[in-house]
Amino acid sequence: MIRIMLCCSAGMSTSLLVRKMVAAADERGLPVEIEAYGVADFDNQFPRYQVVLLGPQVKYMLNGLAEKAAAKGIPVRAIETMDYGMQRGDKVLDFALSLIEAANQKVNI
Repeated sequence: MIRIMLCCSAGMSTSLLVRKMVAAADERGLPVEIEAYGVADFDNQFPRYQVVLLGPQVKYMLNGLAEKAAAKGIPVRAIETMDYGMQRGDKVLDFALSLIEAANQKVNI
């Protein structure tokens, strides 16, 4: 199971993107768990996921959140603004998968 967390101000604006990402994963036959949370829930939720993607509205928090997650080897990155705005679930899913793969390669070195 691939576990992806999306994080924005309140977890609301990313919910449509979550649905589009799940649809893209379903088309590919990928088992996924993708959930959206508000940044206030970050500390409680991120350890359950393989990657955390931030909405553009909380991108300014990237360094602090990435530092917290780095101790557990979980990558945190901002979603490309255009992909977020256009709700390109397939592209955001590809981005998340590439981050998970890169993190797994670091572990296996």
